[in-house]
Amino acid sequence: MKTELLLALEQLEKEKGLSIDMLFDVIEDAMVKAYKNNFGATHNVEVELNRETGDITVYSIRLIVDEVIDDATQVSLEEAKAINPEYESGDVLKEKVTPKDFGRIAAQSAKQVVVQKIREAERGVIYDEFSSRESEIVNGVIHRVSKGIVYITLGRTEALMAANEQIPHEEYIQGARIKTVITEVKNSTKGPQIFVSRTHPGLVKRLFELEVPEIYDGEVEIKSISREPGSRTKIAVYSSNPDLDPVGACVGPKGHRVQNIVEELQGEKIDIIEWNENPAILISNALNPSKVMRVEVDEDDNSALVVVPDYQLSLAIGKEGQNARLAAKLTGWKIDIKSETQYIAYLKDIGEYEEVYGDDAQ
Repeated sequence: MKTELLLALEQLEKEKGLSIDMLFDVIEDAMVKAYKNNFGATHNVEVELNRETGDITVYSIRLIVDEVIDDATQVSLEEAKAINPEYESGDVLKEKVTPKDFGRIAAQSAKQVVVQKIREAERGVIYDEFSSRESEIVNGVIHRVSKGIVYITLGRTEALMAANEQIPHEEYIQGARIKTVITEVKNSTKGPQIFVSRTHPGLVKRLFELEVPEIYDGEVEIKSISREPGSRTKIAVYSSNPDLDPVGACVGPKGHRVQNIVEELQGEKIDIIEWNENPAILISNALNPSKVMRVEVDEDDNSALVVVPDYQLSLAIGKEGQNARLAAKLTGWKIDIKSETQYIAYLKDIGEYEEVYGDDAQ
């Protein structure tokens, strides 16, 4: 009849995915340590846990020698032959030395080992689960905020959101539900550490994938994202299907799709522009909502000179240069913006006004 220990180990094998052979090995090692600690043994011992009955047996292990130097690890050939005449020098003598009350000590040791292995296994499962989900969006509940770090409950584990991963001026209230993106998963001695973010551009990308079926299905592709968290984001989208408007798909009927994302990001403004392989067109689109008159691209310097109507200059540059800065990050080009008046003055200064304006030159 199987003991409670055997039944418990079999159940752990099924529920936690732990190898029962591995459990037997580590339990036997733990019992060796327990025996030595409790009975002051200095000799070599071996513990066997019967796989069928659960019975525990402790053996003393000594080497048979002609001349004994260490009583703890050696036994004389004469003494060994008294036990079994067939023993020879160099053989190993294995004797039962199981104490009467060792069962209780062994059970306690087994329990400690099993608890530890369960903890390690659960940590392993959590690490495997979340390490494969880096860059994915996760739903959690704010557990607490301490020293600027937001701790978020994700089912059986907890994630950390550092101060630099938090949207400025956003409130993090205990018990509130929150969406974040997993940026990194580390395996430490204390278990897996999961780091999440609300500021990472990947959060915006994942939110659009959730809201826009055409992105999820691959009909619309997100080519680039530039973001200043809590303030403004620019996102460039593309579709190879000429009958599909990628910008319209992201905006959604009556703007519902993008509005849902704006609400999730606490009012962060989002500019959706169409990607184009032509850098001049792409840069022009990226400076939305400003109107662009002209784009001169210098591929050698990876820079562009953009001309806008005089009344659009402040809009093109944006508050504290934000619009121009985000457009540059989105396109990967250095952008110099001039008003039409500034551009004309610049052309006259370098002597190219007539070349550009032709018959309109004054």
